[in-house]
Amino acid sequence: DVSYEGQGCSISQASASVLNDLLVGKPLEEARRIQETFLELMQSKGQREPDEAMEEVLEDAVAFAGVSKYPARVKCALLSWMAWKDATAQALSEEAKTP
Repeated sequence: DVSYEGQGCSISQASASVLNDLLVGKPLEEARRIQETFLELMQSKGQREPDEAMEEVLEDAVAFAGVSKYPARVKCALLSWMAWKDATAQALSEEAKTP
């Protein structure tokens, strides 16, 4: 499950909302694939136009393609995605420690 509560710029809030819509109810491996695809788009520096396959994975998140042209704003878009990735890694680490 995914939830969020936060304050920030419109890009960070919109990105967190899209993450929530995309990841809730998805199996972990699929959620990771979505996160990795979003990260790839954000790191493209505006050089990668979303293709049909990327649009299928990211759905509404492809709207952030233009953000990738602005490095200072990429951090805003990635904030919630990196927090999700870290929280997931921590949860899995704790789960592995539990007998």
